Amino acid sequence: MTDYRISIRPFGEHAVLIEWPNKVDEAILEDIIQFKSYLKQNFLDPKEWEMVPAYNSLTLINGIEDFDYQSFKKKLKTWYGQRVSAKLADRYLWKLPVCYDLDFAIDLKEVAEKLGTSIAKVIELHTSHVFTVYGIGFLPGFMYLGGLPKELEVSRRDEPRQKVLQGAVGLAGKQTGIYPQESPGGWNIIGNCSIPIFDSSRDEPCFVNVGDKIQFYSISRAEYDLHKIEGEVGIYQFEKIKLDA
Repeated sequence: MTDYRISIRPFGEHAVLIEWPNKVDEAILEDIIQFKSYLKQNFLDPKEWEMVPAYNSLTLINGIEDFDYQSFKKKLKTWYGQRVSAKLADRYLWKLPVCYDLDFAIDLKEVAEKLGTSIAKVIELHTSHVFTVYGIGFLPGFMYLGGLPKELEVSRRDEPRQKVLQGAVGLAGKQTGIYPQESPGGWNIIGNCSIPIFDSSRDEPCFVNVGDKIQFYSISRAEYDLHKIEGEVGIYQFEKIKLDA
Protein backbone atom coordinates (compact mmCIF):
# COMPACT_ATOMS: atom_id res chain seq x y z
CA MET A 1 0.00 0.00 0.00
CA THR A 2 1.50 3.31 -1.13
CA ASP A 3 1.60 6.22 1.32
CA TYR A 4 0.81 9.49 -0.45
CA ARG A 5 1.45 13.00 0.79
CA ILE A 6 -2.04 14.15 1.74
CA SER A 7 -3.22 17.60 2.79
CA ILE A 8 -6.19 18.29 5.08
CA ARG A 9 -8.11 21.55 5.32
CA PRO A 10 -11.51 22.79 6.47
CA PHE A 11 -14.19 22.93 3.79
CA GLY A 12 -16.84 25.16 5.29
CA GLU A 13 -18.20 24.83 8.81
CA HIS A 14 -19.18 21.18 8.68
CA ALA A 15 -16.74 19.54 6.29
CA VAL A 16 -13.10 18.60 5.84
CA LEU A 17 -11.33 18.17 2.51
CA ILE A 18 -8.52 15.60 2.23
CA GLU A 19 -6.44 15.93 -0.94
CA TRP A 20 -4.00 13.54 -2.58
CA PRO A 21 -1.44 14.49 -5.32
CA ASN A 22 -3.20 16.49 -8.02
CA LYS A 23 -3.24 14.07 -10.95
CA VAL A 24 -5.59 11.56 -12.54
CA ASP A 25 -4.27 8.20 -11.39
CA GLU A 26 -6.16 4.98 -10.70
CA ALA A 27 -3.77 4.06 -7.89
CA ILE A 28 -4.59 7.33 -6.13
CA LEU A 29 -8.32 6.77 -6.64
CA GLU A 30 -7.96 3.27 -5.20
CA ASP A 31 -6.18 4.65 -2.12
CA ILE A 32 -8.97 7.19 -1.62
CA ILE A 33 -11.66 4.50 -1.86
CA GLN A 34 -9.72 2.27 0.52
CA PHE A 35 -9.31 5.08 3.07
CA LYS A 36 -13.00 5.96 2.81
CA SER A 37 -13.96 2.33 3.55
CA TYR A 38 -11.42 2.15 6.40
CA LEU A 39 -12.89 5.27 8.02
CA LYS A 40 -16.44 4.06 7.54
CA GLN A 41 -15.76 0.64 9.03
CA ASN A 42 -13.66 1.80 11.99
CA PHE A 43 -14.11 5.44 12.97
CA LEU A 44 -16.83 7.48 11.24
CA ASP A 45 -20.47 6.50 11.58
CA PRO A 46 -22.08 6.70 8.12
CA LYS A 47 -25.28 7.92 9.80
CA GLU A 48 -23.37 11.05 10.83
CA TRP A 49 -20.78 11.41 8.08
CA GLU A 50 -21.19 11.74 4.34
CA MET A 51 -18.03 10.80 2.44
CA VAL A 52 -17.55 12.00 -1.15
CA PRO A 53 -14.57 10.63 -3.12
CA ALA A 54 -13.54 12.26 -6.41
CA TYR A 55 -10.34 12.16 -8.49
CA ASN A 56 -7.70 13.15 -5.90
CA SER A 57 -9.86 14.10 -2.90
CA LEU A 58 -12.16 12.83 -0.17
CA THR A 59 -14.67 15.24 1.38
CA LEU A 60 -16.00 14.39 4.84
CA ILE A 61 -19.25 16.13 5.78
CA ASN A 62 -20.97 16.15 9.17
CA GLY A 63 -24.24 18.05 9.11
CA ILE A 64 -25.42 16.76 12.47
CA GLU A 65 -22.96 18.10 15.00
CA ASP A 66 -19.97 20.41 15.26
CA PHE A 67 -16.47 18.99 15.57
CA ASP A 68 -13.11 20.41 16.53
CA TYR A 69 -11.18 20.77 13.28
CA GLN A 70 -7.64 20.73 14.68
CA SER A 71 -8.28 17.64 16.79
CA PHE A 72 -10.06 15.90 13.92
CA LYS A 73 -7.20 16.74 11.53
CA LYS A 74 -4.70 15.05 13.85
CA LYS A 75 -6.89 11.97 14.06
CA LEU A 76 -7.22 11.78 10.28
CA LYS A 77 -3.44 11.93 9.81
CA THR A 78 -3.00 9.20 12.40
CA TRP A 79 -5.72 7.03 10.86
CA TYR A 80 -4.21 7.46 7.39
CA GLY A 81 -0.80 6.40 8.62
CA GLN A 82 -2.23 3.37 10.42
CA ARG A 83 -4.72 2.34 7.73
CA VAL A 84 -4.95 -1.23 6.52
CA SER A 85 -6.79 -2.66 3.54
CA ALA A 86 -10.53 -2.46 4.11
CA LYS A 87 -13.34 -4.55 2.71
CA LEU A 88 -14.72 -2.63 -0.25
CA ALA A 89 -18.23 -2.52 -1.63
CA ASP A 90 -18.73 -4.51 -4.81
CA ARG A 91 -17.68 -2.67 -7.95
CA TYR A 92 -18.95 -3.26 -11.44
CA LEU A 93 -18.26 -2.80 -15.11
CA TRP A 94 -21.44 -1.30 -16.56
CA LYS A 95 -22.22 -1.75 -20.26
CA LEU A 96 -24.19 1.28 -21.39
CA PRO A 97 -25.94 1.64 -24.77
CA VAL A 98 -25.34 4.75 -26.88
CA CYS A 99 -27.04 5.76 -30.10
CA TYR A 100 -24.55 7.64 -32.29
CA ASP A 101 -27.23 8.64 -34.82
CA LEU A 102 -26.49 12.14 -36.10
CA ASP A 103 -29.88 13.35 -34.84
CA PHE A 104 -28.39 12.91 -31.34
CA ALA A 105 -24.68 13.21 -32.14
CA ILE A 106 -24.85 16.87 -33.06
CA ASP A 107 -21.09 17.43 -32.73
CA LEU A 108 -19.88 14.06 -33.99
CA LYS A 109 -19.07 15.20 -37.52
CA GLU A 110 -17.20 18.26 -36.26
CA VAL A 111 -15.31 16.19 -33.66
CA ALA A 112 -14.19 13.74 -36.37
CA GLU A 113 -12.99 16.64 -38.52
CA LYS A 114 -11.08 18.23 -35.63
CA LEU A 115 -9.41 14.90 -34.84
CA GLY A 116 -8.61 14.25 -38.51
CA THR A 117 -10.45 10.95 -38.58
CA SER A 118 -13.78 9.42 -39.58
CA ILE A 119 -17.07 9.27 -37.69
CA ALA A 120 -16.81 5.47 -37.68
CA LYS A 121 -13.35 5.65 -36.07
CA VAL A 122 -14.58 8.01 -33.35
CA ILE A 123 -17.38 5.57 -32.50
CA GLU A 124 -14.98 2.62 -32.60
CA LEU A 125 -12.57 4.31 -30.19
CA HIS A 126 -15.35 5.44 -27.86
CA THR A 127 -16.86 1.96 -27.61
CA SER A 128 -13.63 -0.05 -27.43
CA HIS A 129 -12.25 1.57 -24.27
CA VAL A 130 -13.17 0.94 -20.65
CA PHE A 131 -13.54 4.11 -18.59
CA THR A 132 -13.13 4.65 -14.85
CA VAL A 133 -15.67 6.64 -12.83
CA TYR A 134 -13.45 9.23 -11.10
CA GLY A 135 -16.22 11.42 -9.75
CA ILE A 136 -19.96 12.05 -9.72
CA GLY A 137 -21.18 15.63 -9.55
CA PHE A 138 -21.96 18.90 -11.37
CA LEU A 139 -25.45 17.41 -11.84
CA PRO A 140 -26.90 14.54 -9.78
CA GLY A 141 -25.56 11.40 -11.45
CA PHE A 142 -23.13 13.15 -13.82
CA MET A 143 -20.18 10.76 -14.12
CA TYR A 144 -16.70 12.07 -14.86
CA LEU A 145 -15.09 9.25 -16.81
CA GLY A 146 -11.32 9.04 -17.17
CA GLY A 147 -9.30 6.82 -19.47
CA LEU A 148 -10.19 8.52 -22.75
CA PRO A 149 -7.76 7.49 -25.51
CA LYS A 150 -5.54 10.35 -26.65
CA GLU A 151 -6.97 10.05 -30.16
CA LEU A 152 -10.33 11.29 -28.80
CA GLU A 153 -9.07 14.26 -26.77
CA VAL A 154 -10.86 17.39 -27.96
CA SER A 155 -11.33 20.75 -26.23
CA ARG A 156 -14.66 21.94 -24.88
CA ARG A 157 -16.90 23.94 -27.17
CA ASP A 158 -16.05 27.64 -27.41
CA GLU A 159 -19.69 28.50 -26.72
CA PRO A 160 -21.63 26.28 -24.29
CA ARG A 161 -25.19 25.41 -25.21
CA GLN A 162 -28.10 26.62 -23.13
CA LYS A 163 -29.78 23.21 -23.45
CA VAL A 164 -28.19 19.78 -23.71
CA LEU A 165 -30.60 16.85 -23.82
CA GLN A 166 -30.87 14.26 -21.07
CA GLY A 167 -28.69 11.26 -21.93
CA ALA A 168 -26.34 13.26 -24.16
CA VAL A 169 -22.87 11.68 -24.31
CA GLY A 170 -20.06 14.19 -24.53
CA LEU A 171 -16.32 14.63 -24.89
CA ALA A 172 -14.23 17.36 -23.24
CA GLY A 173 -10.47 17.32 -22.81
CA LYS A 174 -9.40 13.97 -21.40
CA GLN A 175 -12.90 12.95 -20.30
CA THR A 176 -16.21 11.62 -21.51
CA GLY A 177 -19.53 11.64 -19.69
CA ILE A 178 -23.33 11.47 -19.84
CA TYR A 179 -25.70 14.33 -19.03
CA PRO A 180 -28.18 12.71 -16.61
CA GLN A 181 -30.76 15.46 -17.16
CA GLU A 182 -31.38 18.36 -19.49
CA SER A 183 -29.04 21.23 -18.65
CA PRO A 184 -26.66 23.79 -20.10
CA GLY A 185 -23.33 22.31 -21.14
CA GLY A 186 -20.16 22.87 -23.11
CA TRP A 187 -19.06 19.35 -23.97
CA ASN A 188 -19.00 18.00 -27.54
CA ILE A 189 -22.07 15.79 -28.00
CA ILE A 190 -21.39 12.56 -29.92
CA GLY A 191 -24.41 10.42 -29.02
CA ASN A 192 -27.18 9.73 -26.52
CA CYS A 193 -27.49 7.04 -23.86
CA SER A 194 -30.91 5.42 -23.98
CA ILE A 195 -31.23 4.55 -20.28
CA PRO A 196 -31.68 6.93 -17.34
CA ILE A 197 -28.48 7.39 -15.32
CA PHE A 198 -30.20 9.19 -12.45
CA ASP A 199 -33.73 8.50 -11.20
CA SER A 200 -34.82 10.03 -7.88
CA SER A 201 -37.63 7.47 -7.57
CA ARG A 202 -35.20 4.56 -7.25
CA ASP A 203 -33.85 3.35 -3.89
CA GLU A 204 -30.40 4.17 -5.31
CA PRO A 205 -31.00 7.17 -7.59
CA CYS A 206 -27.61 6.72 -9.29
CA PHE A 207 -26.69 3.06 -9.76
CA VAL A 208 -23.02 3.80 -10.51
CA ASN A 209 -20.35 4.51 -7.87
CA VAL A 210 -16.93 6.13 -7.96
CA GLY A 211 -14.44 3.38 -8.82
CA ASP A 212 -16.82 1.53 -11.12
CA LYS A 213 -16.02 1.05 -14.81
CA ILE A 214 -18.06 2.02 -17.85
CA GLN A 215 -17.99 0.66 -21.39
CA PHE A 216 -20.26 1.96 -24.12
CA TYR A 217 -21.71 -0.03 -26.98
CA SER A 218 -23.38 1.25 -30.11
CA ILE A 219 -27.12 0.75 -30.73
CA SER A 220 -29.47 1.60 -33.59
CA ARG A 221 -32.18 4.23 -33.45
CA ALA A 222 -34.81 1.45 -33.22
CA GLU A 223 -32.99 -0.10 -30.23
CA TYR A 224 -32.76 3.34 -28.65
CA ASP A 225 -36.53 3.84 -28.94
CA LEU A 226 -37.16 0.39 -27.43
CA HIS A 227 -34.84 1.08 -24.48
CA LYS A 228 -36.62 4.36 -23.78
CA ILE A 229 -39.94 2.53 -23.50
CA GLU A 230 -38.41 -0.18 -21.31
CA GLY A 231 -36.91 2.49 -19.06
CA GLU A 232 -40.22 4.34 -18.72
CA VAL A 233 -42.09 1.20 -17.61
CA GLY A 234 -39.23 0.03 -15.38
CA ILE A 235 -38.31 -3.22 -17.11
CA TYR A 236 -34.94 -2.29 -18.60
CA GLN A 237 -32.21 -4.65 -17.35
CA PHE A 238 -28.84 -3.00 -16.76
CA GLU A 239 -25.91 -5.03 -18.05
CA LYS A 240 -23.14 -5.27 -15.47
CA ILE A 241 -20.13 -7.47 -14.66
CA LYS A 242 -18.76 -7.71 -11.13
CA LEU A 243 -15.12 -6.65 -10.97
CA ASP A 244 -12.53 -8.66 -9.08
CA ALA A 245 -11.80 -7.25 -5.61
